[in-house]
Amino acid sequence: MIGFIAAFLTTFGFVPQVIRVIQTKDTTSISLGMYLMSVTGMLLWLTHGLMIKDNALVIANAISATLSGIILVYKLRYK
Repeated sequence: MIGFIAAFLTTFGFVPQVIRVIQTKDTTSISLGMYLMSVTGMLLWLTHGLMIKDNALVIANAISATLSGIILVYKLRYK
């Protein structure tokens, strides 16, 4: 149960930032390097989850990578 709560919080913790970036298109205070590494890491965890057939790992990282990917796209587009 603790793992699911942790996964939920770390996954959906990106939502407020995604909303703010979409609304303001302001990404000046966001680190490009951090989001490049984070999205890459999440995609690797997603791949690992698919390989070992761990649904919790797959779902959490698919959502996290999508949310972080949105921020990364805005960072690249509006820098």
